[in-house]
Amino acid sequence: MSDAYVVGDPDGLSPLLVELRDTVARELHAQLALRGERIELADLPEVSYQVTIQIERALRDWRRR
Repeated sequence: MSDAYVVGDPDGLSPLLVELRDTVARELHAQLALRGERIELADLPEVSYQVTIQIERALRDWRRR
């Protein structure tokens, strides 16, 4: 059992994983808005790239804390 779960985090996720989950959700929301609420199969490489960029930024910010 993870420490996050033991201290009462209902997700059972560490703070870093919560930050990453939220980062992915924000970017997917943005991508869906840009693409008319639909992501085509052909767009997945670009969407994946954008999600990866946002994760890299979140990790960089996390390390600075």
